[in-house]
Amino acid sequence: MLLAVDTSTAQVGLALYDGDKALGMMTWTTRQHHTTELAPALSGLLSRCDATMDMVHAVGVAIGPGSFTSLRVGLSLAKGIALARHLPLIGIPTLDVIAAAQPPAKQPLIAVLQAGRTRVAFGVYQSQRKEWQAEGPVRSGTVDELLDEIQSPTIVAGELTSEERKKFSKHKKVLLASPAHCVRNPAALAELAWARWQKNQVDDAAALAPIYLHVAGTPIE
Repeated sequence: MLLAVDTSTAQVGLALYDGDKALGMMTWTTRQHHTTELAPALSGLLSRCDATMDMVHAVGVAIGPGSFTSLRVGLSLAKGIALARHLPLIGIPTLDVIAAAQPPAKQPLIAVLQAGRTRVAFGVYQSQRKEWQAEGPVRSGTVDELLDEIQSPTIVAGELTSEERKKFSKHKKVLLASPAHCVRNPAALAELAWARWQKNQVDDAAALAPIYLHVAGTPIE
């Protein structure tokens, strides 16, 4: 069984996955209480799934981009479990989690999440062999700057405010994913981590580091 942990932003997610199905998952929005909420949530998830940590054999964790503080909380928990129990650890870019939950399409996909200071972090993806593949590095900018770059039909999915969704919905070239498809799914993170684990593409738990975006030389808080 694999445990997936995502604390990239205020949207938090946990999942237990066995390769055939998600045994259980939780998502919630926190108000900067990642540290106090994460461990009790994990305990509750294990209890509801009638599982124990002894049944967990690998850990997948979202590594950002995201909030400087919240990413550290999730990565610290995942690293602590992996190191203490000698389990493989698999880090997955957070935007990949958003992309993985979207149906394959001919149009390109832009996955977005909040980057603070009225900016969003985003990555461009293309569907190849029914899987979304990232093209180019993760970038950040305002929603208006991103909208100016969209010149052809493009799917947009991810963490957006109500005002940002309205802006995207008015753009003639934007195919905006529904709110249900914009919540990061911890089961999608678990599937991505499981696939890498099965290929023995695991990370060094001691060296694994989060992806931080910097705005004006300062990490996102």
